[in-house]
Amino acid sequence: MNIFEAIVIAIVEGLTEFLPVSSTGHMIITQALLGIESSPFVKAFTVIIQFGAILSVVILYWKRFFRLNQIKVYDENILAGMPAGKRVWTLLSRLLYKFDFYWKLFIAVIPAGVIGLFLGDYIDTLLENVTVVAVMLVVGGVFMLFVDKWFNKPSQDQSMSCQRALKIGFYQCIAMIPGISRSMATIVGGMGTRLSRKNAAEFSFFLAVPTMAAAAGYKLFQLLKDPVNSEMLTDNLILLVVGNVVAFVVAVFAIKFFIDFLTRYGFKAFGVYRIIVGSLLLMLIFSGVDLSM
Repeated sequence: MNIFEAIVIAIVEGLTEFLPVSSTGHMIITQALLGIESSPFVKAFTVIIQFGAILSVVILYWKRFFRLNQIKVYDENILAGMPAGKRVWTLLSRLLYKFDFYWKLFIAVIPAGVIGLFLGDYIDTLLENVTVVAVMLVVGGVFMLFVDKWFNKPSQDQSMSCQRALKIGFYQCIAMIPGISRSMATIVGGMGTRLSRKNAAEFSFFLAVPTMAAAAGYKLFQLLKDPVNSEMLTDNLILLVVGNVVAFVVAVFAIKFFIDFLTRYGFKAFGVYRIIVGSLLLMLIFSGVDLSM
């Protein structure tokens, strides 16, 4: 892989990671069009540059990402006068409320974390099946043509509850089928709990940070355990740095565009686009083009 190819792949990653269009499908097409061999470094590169995309969410929403809730101040005499059980529960409740944002993210991550732990190898096998990716792109695209009609019924209460977070977490598990799109699954999951499109999309971005960081971090750890892979990454450090910087910058603009577009127009355009991309993949597959990941 040369510097030009690294920049192109990073642009694709930044553009598609947070849009409901499947970054996996776009990576496959990009590698095929550029004639990039699916080497161990290329596979590692596509994982590691996700850290750049993750950072874009943290920077864009840093005020919300690092804000702790203000808790009610109790007089020490009041706390001391409470029964021991109630005092412990009061202190625990205050602690949970203070870190409420992170607590909700933790709840939402649990389902995917459990499934990924037990079915990680099977999921990786599916990821290598390009036909599955292509078919799911088309199926997901058809589904998205009707999402706004079926799910766009926001309630007045837009607060993120534990129940909402857990439901969105289960929806995220659907995205373990390659080609579904983590972004699509979690946004639809949010809308299914009657969040508005904007709030569902923003929680999807927040949830991407721990989910993607954990998945990418685990794969990176597995790579670094092998001295050969460790040396390979060190030798290509410049490509990795450039890839992360490009993915970060592009993802910042992609997120801003997506929030505005989704709020105004909904999902239908993304559905049509997915059908086109999935059909293109299927055409390449049936034409005998090697699209191995």
